Amino acid sequence: MTHSISAIQADITELALDAIVNAANASLLGGGGVDGAIHRKAGPALLAECRLLGGCQTGQAKLTQGHDLPAKYIIHTVGPVWRGGRDNEAALLAACYQNSLGLAAAHRLNSVAFPCISTGIYGYPLAEAAEIAVDTVSAFLSGYDGRLEVIFCCFSEQALAAYRSLLAKR
Repeated sequence: MTHSISAIQADITELALDAIVNAANASLLGGGGVDGAIHRKAGPALLAECRLLGGCQTGQAKLTQGHDLPAKYIIHTVGPVWRGGRDNEAALLAACYQNSLGLAAAHRLNSVAFPCISTGIYGYPLAEAAEIAVDTVSAFLSGYDGRLEVIFCCFSEQALAAYRSLLAKR
């Protein structure tokens, strides 16, 4: 089937795709950064739906409706807090991408956008996080027989440059 991977600089809450990924905290009840922006724009119905989910463990992912967002769905995933790489952070970050893509595939979604998971307040180094993201998504798509467009939605020019550099090598 057809797959595509790209990187853009944009506000993830403005993307009209099948799903956007929320870099959530374990409660799924909103927070700062991308999580707060998604909750604010999606409206109070998202918080009500998230209250029913019972939180989410690091590396796992859960799906909700998009509510007031242009995206149909939100895939919430909890990235690891950076602790110098000694706490299984790389495997947990890869699991965020794998489990989010697994939900997208299970729901037969055709397009999904990821923020730069764990690179904000959770402190994951951007270059390492981007490499894990691109490698994990590429590996998933190589074994996936459906159609899926994956977008890395970057907030900063620095993040965009990191992702585009990695994607150019593929």
